[in-house]
Amino acid sequence: MSFAIKRVWGVLPVVFGVLLLTFLLVHLVPGDPVEVMLGDSATSGDRAQLRAELGLDQPLAVQFCNYLKHIAHGDFGRSIHQHADISTLIAERVPATFKLALLALAIALLMGLPLGIAAALHHLHWPDRFATLSALTLSAMPHFWLGPLLMLVFSLWLGWLPISGMESKASIVLPALTLACGLAAILTRMTRASLLETLNEDYVRTARAKGLPERLVILRHALKPALLPVVTVVGLQLGSLLAGAVITETVFGWEGIGRLLVESIEKRDYPVTQACVLVISLSYVVINLLTDLAYGRLDPRTESGH
Repeated sequence: MSFAIKRVWGVLPVVFGVLLLTFLLVHLVPGDPVEVMLGDSATSGDRAQLRAELGLDQPLAVQFCNYLKHIAHGDFGRSIHQHADISTLIAERVPATFKLALLALAIALLMGLPLGIAAALHHLHWPDRFATLSALTLSAMPHFWLGPLLMLVFSLWLGWLPISGMESKASIVLPALTLACGLAAILTRMTRASLLETLNEDYVRTARAKGLPERLVILRHALKPALLPVVTVVGLQLGSLLAGAVITETVFGWEGIGRLLVESIEKRDYPVTQACVLVISLSYVVINLLTDLAYGRLDPRTESGH
């Protein structure tokens, strides 16, 4: 219990830091939401009135304190541009982003774990070389380049999948595959390295010396401890998938929270931008916290401090 409490208390300064940095960065970048909303033809009186209605005429410190008060009550405010409740806007977009991230994680696991295991079991042979080359290739492809490439091949040339949007169930395949490739490369390398280290442990050699079949040695004695660091990587990268979805959702026109964030930045919609960044950051922090707790359950030495 003390292990969990320490982890929970440890994330609070991170959340506050995210709130503060996001607030400052969004308010200090060039551009004025009042100018965007009213246009060039508005009078100075109209601008001053709208600025007062939105609370933008107050000092930054006062605006930040008011923002924290609203967040503490679960109120993200209203969109400056759409005049809609921000909680409703986010609630409409979050399920699409999590659906995309979970499918990408599933694809990455299906790709990365078998490749990493095969590479470790056939060390320095062709499966190992193939897995290593595949991982290096996938890790070198950024999302903003890989996404259009997959569009070109599978949508324009082959005509198998939709280019963008969310009109059909198949629309999620290309953005999920784009997100999954980088994670699959990381999982391949991590699984390979971890399993190779485990296969050289004394208890694995002892199991082999007892005459156990190689399949049981791998499954019962080597694979479980080898997957412990992989669990940590999966948890950390799931949070990265949510952040990486910002680019991927924009490329594929996927109506998730990442695209909502980009739209709010373009329109200088401060409250929506802050809310989107907060939700993504909190998701990242919560996933990392759950990963720590899961690792502590899988490896009791973590909870005991050894």
